[in-house]
Amino acid sequence: MNTFDRHLLREWLQILGLVLAATCGLLLIQVLYEKFRMLREIDASGWELWEYIGVRIPSFLAVVLPVALLVSLLYALGKLHQANEFTAMRAAGVGFMRLTAPLWVVGVLCCGLTWWLNTTIVPWSVERSDELLDNLKFRHESKSQRQDRVGVVYSVAFDNRPAQRMWFFNRYSRFSLRGYGVSVSELDARRRELTRFVAAEAWYDGARRGWMFKDGRELTFAPETGELLGSTPFPERFAADYPEDPELMLLIDRKATDLSLRELHDLIVFLEIEHSPKVVGYAIRYFGLIADTLAPLIVIAIAIPFAVAGVRVNPAVGVSKSIGLFALYYIFSNFAASLATKGLVEPVVAAWLPHAGMAALAALLFVRLR
Repeated sequence: MNTFDRHLLREWLQILGLVLAATCGLLLIQVLYEKFRMLREIDASGWELWEYIGVRIPSFLAVVLPVALLVSLLYALGKLHQANEFTAMRAAGVGFMRLTAPLWVVGVLCCGLTWWLNTTIVPWSVERSDELLDNLKFRHESKSQRQDRVGVVYSVAFDNRPAQRMWFFNRYSRFSLRGYGVSVSELDARRRELTRFVAAEAWYDGARRGWMFKDGRELTFAPETGELLGSTPFPERFAADYPEDPELMLLIDRKATDLSLRELHDLIVFLEIEHSPKVVGYAIRYFGLIADTLAPLIVIAIAIPFAVAGVRVNPAVGVSKSIGLFALYYIFSNFAASLATKGLVEPVVAAWLPHAGMAALAALLFVRLR
């Protein structure tokens, strides 16, 4: 690196660090505003509060990195442009791409960092913070309620179409990992009921990879008429051919933004098999996280011509322009999502469309700059 490279990186990275700290701090304040009272109400100790915050912070990094890159670049490059430093270097015969080479190198490194965050750190942060919060809730509820009423999710339904099996739980306790008021129906190829297990309790046995039913009854039906043919009670029965994962059952109705990359993948695989229309929203989110890997390079490609072209104004003006750029990205994202929801494009295409639109904008700005 020459002297200008070091000067450019020093000016930019200082601002980048400040913006990263500020944006993470704002998101942390939001989390505290949303969760602090709840954590105190469920008797979380000071150490548990800080543990939750420490585990939650890494999930912010992938979100704030593109924002911090854009804001810091617009400010730092606008400052150098206002001081005529780019003009002086170009007058000395240094090409524009050579001037900005350090930015592209850092951009490539940020792409690798984004991939690592989205595939490793953020999934761990999301799942671990949810686990911590659930454990605190369960501990608090267990002081005043029976075990089967702690961490309850009501009316859990799950249709396993590949296996032709439908599940329903009146309630499922994430604390005891047991379902209560269970009904499991075996269907034929025409979706007619053949047999049904009804039980007071059921739980998944991970060691034996099957479900144990307790205090239940097996009902058999005539598929043509639906007539009840037989009813056999049982105190306990183990179903070795029922491999359904209760964790997957509980993911079905959760928001895509609340799921990690691994959870999204597992849910998409299942929903695609049963051709569920719900798969679109989860697939857009999943492929969007992958597409975000290239976001740092696109941000740099937009920021460079945006900051150094035109009149020399206060660098803070460039920062305010970033609001408009993110508004444009938001419009692209919603337009692409609506196309995927209507079936006009595939979810993977919809996930990449906003990035393609911003890349086209960057290419247009570079053409005008030259």
